[in-house]
Amino acid sequence: MTVETAPTIDAALARRLVDTQFPQWAGLPLVLHAPAGSDHVIYRLGEQLSVRLPRHAGAIKQARKEAEWLPRLAPHLPLAVPELVGVGEADFGYPWPWAVSRWLDGEVATVDALSGSHEAAGALAEFLTALHRFDAATTEDLTGQPLAARDTATRSAITEVGDAFDTAAMTELWDAALAAPEWDRPPVWFHGDFHTGNLLATNGRLSAVIDFGELGVGDPACDLIIAYTLMSAETRATFRATLDVDDATWTRGRGWALATGLNAYVCYADVNPRVAAQTTRQITQALADGDPGHRSTSR
Repeated sequence: MTVETAPTIDAALARRLVDTQFPQWAGLPLVLHAPAGSDHVIYRLGEQLSVRLPRHAGAIKQARKEAEWLPRLAPHLPLAVPELVGVGEADFGYPWPWAVSRWLDGEVATVDALSGSHEAAGALAEFLTALHRFDAATTEDLTGQPLAARDTATRSAITEVGDAFDTAAMTELWDAALAAPEWDRPPVWFHGDFHTGNLLATNGRLSAVIDFGELGVGDPACDLIIAYTLMSAETRATFRATLDVDDATWTRGRGWALATGLNAYVCYADVNPRVAAQTTRQITQALADGDPGHRSTSR
């Protein structure tokens, strides 16, 4: 897929888009929010709102997806999620839909603050359990790709990063993940990008889950990457026990953690020390996990 790059996004463009399409907010101050993610430029609009403008074509479906599905999901979820109040249209040379949402207070979750928190691990498992319970029967257009779709790219990345990580251990984990039985139950909802950067905490406790651009239905194993981006071995055990996940799904989840960690490491580690540190932890935690000492009886 070719990723089209957006024109330069600056405060002047954001101001014109807001003022012309949502004149009720034209008088509110607009301040760039940093750090933003790789998919959107984010501005805080007044005290209660945020403006999210996609940086590239790969993120352009998020605004309408969140506008359609989050109002239905939110009442069933134990943590706050974004509340869209407007979806803007292309204008002034900016080519894609964009969104205005309620501002969610909180700091981005960090390993230092929450990796040892059994409360946080339990809260994340409860969030996923609630998400999985919501009806996903009429959402064929949101069906996610299987782990096997990442095989070629992941094996290439394993070869590329052989000087940084144990090639044999990565290959063994990846082979095991692909060999694990596939999800054979009705599809369930998944967040699709469930890592520390998309969690907010307030006063040391998890408060919100954000960025549902990869929201979809199918195998929930992809959301188990949070066990390796945030948790310690001890809190990971709490997470697994609370979620009550079977062995095959857990193994596929380790595979997702390896695949997504390698993808980000290859793309960003040389230019972004923060991403290098985060993905190194994700990969090494997935490799070290092995048998977590938990044998689920769920099927």
